[in-house]
Amino acid sequence: MTTPAAAAAPATPVVHEANAHANQFALLKQRRFAPFFWTQFAGAANDNLFKFAFTVMVTYQLQLSWMPPAMAGLAIGALFILPFLLFSATAGQLTDKFDKTRMIRFVKNLEIAIMLIAAWGFIAANAAVLLGCVFLMGLHSTLFGPVKFAYLPQVLDARELTGGNGMVEMGTFVAILLGQVAGGLLVAVPQIGHTSVAVACVLLALVGRGVAQAIPQAPATDPGLVINWNPFSETWRNLKLAHENVVVFRSLLGISWMWFFGAVFLSQFPSFAKEVLHGDEQVASLLLVVFSIGIGVGSLLCETLSRRQVEIGLVPLGAIGMSVFAIDLYFASRGLPKVAEMGIGSFVHQGAHWRVMADLGLLSLFAGLYSVPMYALIQLRSQPTHRARIIAANNILNALFMIGSSVIAGALLGAGFTIPQIFLFTGIANAVVAFYIFLLVPEYLLRFVAWVLSRFVYRFEIKGDEHIPTEGAAVLVCNHVSFIDAVLLMAASPRPIRFIMDHRIFKVPVLGWLFKLAKAIPIAPQKEDPAAYEAAFAKALDVLREGDLLAIFPEGAITRDGTLQPFKGGVMKIVESARAEGLAPPVIPMALVNLWGSYFSRIELRGGQNVAMAKPFRRGFYSRVGLNVGTVVPPAEVQPELLRQRVGALLGGQK
Repeated sequence: MTTPAAAAAPATPVVHEANAHANQFALLKQRRFAPFFWTQFAGAANDNLFKFAFTVMVTYQLQLSWMPPAMAGLAIGALFILPFLLFSATAGQLTDKFDKTRMIRFVKNLEIAIMLIAAWGFIAANAAVLLGCVFLMGLHSTLFGPVKFAYLPQVLDARELTGGNGMVEMGTFVAILLGQVAGGLLVAVPQIGHTSVAVACVLLALVGRGVAQAIPQAPATDPGLVINWNPFSETWRNLKLAHENVVVFRSLLGISWMWFFGAVFLSQFPSFAKEVLHGDEQVASLLLVVFSIGIGVGSLLCETLSRRQVEIGLVPLGAIGMSVFAIDLYFASRGLPKVAEMGIGSFVHQGAHWRVMADLGLLSLFAGLYSVPMYALIQLRSQPTHRARIIAANNILNALFMIGSSVIAGALLGAGFTIPQIFLFTGIANAVVAFYIFLLVPEYLLRFVAWVLSRFVYRFEIKGDEHIPTEGAAVLVCNHVSFIDAVLLMAASPRPIRFIMDHRIFKVPVLGWLFKLAKAIPIAPQKEDPAAYEAAFAKALDVLREGDLLAIFPEGAITRDGTLQPFKGGVMKIVESARAEGLAPPVIPMALVNLWGSYFSRIELRGGQNVAMAKPFRRGFYSRVGLNVGTVVPPAEVQPELLRQRVGALLGGQK
């Protein structure tokens, strides 16, 4: 059930199980996930078994004057993707309006009907009928696309989204690989090849429908929606709907770019294997295997690297890796000696080819790191009632970008570019596009910095992070130990945090620039600048009105001796102003521990000077620090001294 891409928004999961926070593989033992996973796995395998077998049949076995072999792959690919452009908008509406399990079962019934027609087409060797089935399977996948990822946030909680998306992404690429391998092998069996493919396609469709019966109910998110059957006006409406949330829309563009990037490589594998690597069809298949394994590994790594939260800091890491290894693939593949066509055995015995395979595997691994968190971000930030229509907009954009990749790659080849040069061009273009996206949505860059700092500069351990709300406004209250306290809090939260910070910290090189990117709110003492003081609290109230997280360091300044200083009254001013407007944001105490004495905290030098960022590595490298998150403070205890006691208790005697 391959789709260009899909993503959705979170809702309260309809099923909660005791092991809701187990690792991503444990999801395969749970009814809310396992039947859905195997349903989409069977569909993706069937899509690719059918298409690849048909492509091989037209290319090697049939002589069709109206469709030469060189055009077969292009025609089949174009027919399959056309329904995404025509019907994605309608599919998104249907998914929002109806129970998603009902939609899944309807789509699987449709798949059985299509595969029965296709079975007759294979047995009769009727290419025209099979081309019609390609279009119908594209329609089937278009209908399944919005359901595919709109279902996940209804049955998984926010901390399972990254793992669930990683499993689905991995499963899809494994299914694509197995489907293509099976299709190629079955259709080539003498005398019974076409019949074998026909039987396999029908059996896979039946298996998928059987497994779908076990998927639990997933109620409609907008049952009162009135369907607009005009695909063109609805497509435009969906794109406008997605554009209303700037972060979501630009993330859709980022995902679409990933599909552009991947399509360039996947479409060139046969020619790359033959013309550049001088290998046969088995070598082309090996490249596909390496690429698919890389995507699968990268997708599964996301949960491990993200501390089981939606960690979009992995997106810049993925983009960097995609560019680095795409560019290195150009250098690894140019200048290879011209030899007679090699089989897979001869190919793998040459050391130069291992570098080519390593580049392919690593660039696809980083593509997995890039795409999975971006899908999860869209799921986390989209409105639940519109989630499937956001998916539809995503599918439309993905289809357009994939078509664009074919056009641009064809134009470059026509202009005399070699295939390695196209890879080089794509790697450089990826770096430019990624940099542009990160400037437009600085949250990606900020989270990347926080991820690196908390993973490679410090050993950052978080306790009680389940107390950080995954939705709705809240006030986070934390001790102030160092210049990078805010960065560590960013790393701990799955959601963006707006900080109220001393205006002087914005003058610190690099860190000041980062805090401006994070839209931190500068505050000055009331006696020093009354206007700036009042403006800071007005902006803080706006943050809570918008339902976002607000963090404040009530000590007012970084501690000079490592002890917890008295809390000032600013936090009370914020809470009371919110209550006056009918808001009741929870107040959550936090404590950074073991950070005092590190490079970014203050230290007293000889002569009594108290400074930070002096004597690098004075506490060693990769030192252990932590964040302890407490439970929500009862309204009666939201007083400066009582809050200070709660934070002090979380410190537990540590600085």
